[in-house]
Amino acid sequence: MASGGAHEDPGFPVLPASTIPAVTAEQMREVDRIMVEDLHIELTQMMENAGRNLASLALRRFGPRAVTVLAGPGGNGGGGLVAARHLANHAVDVSVVLSSLDQIGEVPRHQLDIVERMGVAVTEEPPESDLVLDALLGYSLQGDPRGRAAELIGWSLDQPAPVCSLDTPSGLDVTTGEPRTPCVRATATLTLALLKVGLARAPSCVGELYLADISVPPFVYERIGIHVPPDLFAADAVIRVR
Repeated sequence: MASGGAHEDPGFPVLPASTIPAVTAEQMREVDRIMVEDLHIELTQMMENAGRNLASLALRRFGPRAVTVLAGPGGNGGGGLVAARHLANHAVDVSVVLSSLDQIGEVPRHQLDIVERMGVAVTEEPPESDLVLDALLGYSLQGDPRGRAAELIGWSLDQPAPVCSLDTPSGLDVTTGEPRTPCVRATATLTLALLKVGLARAPSCVGELYLADISVPPFVYERIGIHVPPDLFAADAVIRVR
């Protein structure tokens, strides 16, 4: 697998990992619950922020002409579909491959409807491209990936193109850092909201680590006992973590 891309220094601000709090999968579920139930910041809004930032990272870090988006049926896949839309709007040749159309959730299905109406290719088999976006599985992974998701992870492992994962490489346990079988080996990972504790334990799967703002107010983290600097994303919506 290719280890880099066109823009080795994409110009994102850089922060050391030691200055940024990290959360477990359980803590991130509680953050999402507070956002939706208490603040009425809906999944659609968070998904839009995630996908827009993923597209920004793809363009600034890799500068691709053609992108294959591997999208799962949940929120992670929805973020990948949002990224596909934004990339298509930047004249990138985008192809989307779904791991499960039958199980796709209501909000990701809405994102799928948009990209289909735009004429973005939704294909059965993933084509070769300059960049693969991995949006198959998120922090809710339970056990080894199975079925079509596992097949698409296996396909990504055989590609010469770099892979950029959304939130976590698909197949990685974000709490323990254990790579399941199979697990994506990403060139770069854009994790969302805060770092996940397992990412630091699996550098060979995570690759370059970036963090994206999805508009979680700092007081939400305070409610679960985590202090986050209010100016974490002051310089950019995406930051490089070292």
